[in-house]
Amino acid sequence: MQDYQHHWKDGTPVHLPLGKIVCIGRNYAEHALELNNPVPDEPLLFIKPATAAVHITRPIDLPRDQGSVHFETELAVLIGRPLTHASASEAEAAILGYGLALDLTLRDVQSELKKKGQPWERAKAFDGACPLSPFVAAEKLGRDNIHFNLDIDGHRQQTGNTRDMLNPIVPLIAHISSHFTLLPGDVILTGTPKGVGPLQPGQTLSLELEDLLVVGTKVV
Repeated sequence: MQDYQHHWKDGTPVHLPLGKIVCIGRNYAEHALELNNPVPDEPLLFIKPATAAVHITRPIDLPRDQGSVHFETELAVLIGRPLTHASASEAEAAILGYGLALDLTLRDVQSELKKKGQPWERAKAFDGACPLSPFVAAEKLGRDNIHFNLDIDGHRQQTGNTRDMLNPIVPLIAHISSHFTLLPGDVILTGTPKGVGPLQPGQTLSLELEDLLVVGTKVV
């Protein structure tokens, strides 16, 4: 949405515009299996527009009359340098920060689109479809063992770790940049672990990135 602005954990603005949100589907094998999807041979990419982004603390207003809305908790990577056909070292140097995101999905709409062999944007790119947390500076985290989780109403729902990704972060960024340019302020969502499901009004969500970041929101 137009009022979205990247921020650091301490509330300081990140003075970079959000251009696009590049997402990877089925980057955790167990998530692909839970939805009866095949594991792709190469990264499965799609894009959410900047208008899909909202601050994660903003209450989630479920779209009306479009069926089930699923949550998918993901590690978000903030890009700090332009990348085109980047090497692994260039991709690593471009990682400015890490945060958390919800890839909200109109699951019934997506299922119908998949049956017809059509793109997923109507199910993935609607306004508010990408709640984003503040970011933690990249140097405060490792890269190959980043842990995150989601609790709903106090119960653990999703647990993820970057070591379980089919496409690790740095090769993934390099791969994306070989297909289209990444710009400072762009965000990459790196896939969701198993445990996705429908949101219900009244639920309280709490997301945690190791011991560095805890954010929450509520479904209205």
